[in-house]
Amino acid sequence: MMQLNTVPLHSSHKKTAFKCGISLLDNYLHKQAKQDVKRKLAACFVLINEGKEIIGYYTLSNLSVVQQNIPEVYAKKYPSSYTKLPVTLLGRLAVDERYKGKGMGQYLLIDALLRSFAASASIGSIAVVTDPINESARSFYTKFGFISLINSNRMFLPMKTIEQLLRQKP
Repeated sequence: MMQLNTVPLHSSHKKTAFKCGISLLDNYLHKQAKQDVKRKLAACFVLINEGKEIIGYYTLSNLSVVQQNIPEVYAKKYPSSYTKLPVTLLGRLAVDERYKGKGMGQYLLIDALLRSFAASASIGSIAVVTDPINESARSFYTKFGFISLINSNRMFLPMKTIEQLLRQKP
């Protein structure tokens, strides 16, 4: 059985071998991720095997969303004086073509949600927000309970929902 580990991106990881089939996501990992991490613009986590081959990756950063863009059922829980609410942005999530269809996207998403939830105990964040790159990605996030924001392509999953999911874990 393959040993998997999700770790922060490091220079020892074999980035150039990664190919998910979407050039925007491939190029980000190959050319931009290291600089974004260095500049503290995003944290990049890679799923690697024993040979430090990158199976997939995701990025997390801070963001705020306009309260008016959150569906009322969620927005009503927050004071109206907060026009913007803090969230965690799951900016990118990609799986190498060689590993597609093997549950690696789900593995990465769960890892990102766990990491985001843990961070929300120290830094305010009411939800994880993502910006699906295409309809296939939108469908993927919908399967995991992400909801569309109003007047936006973005989707979100409240921390309360993530917390409930974690409590159901065996």
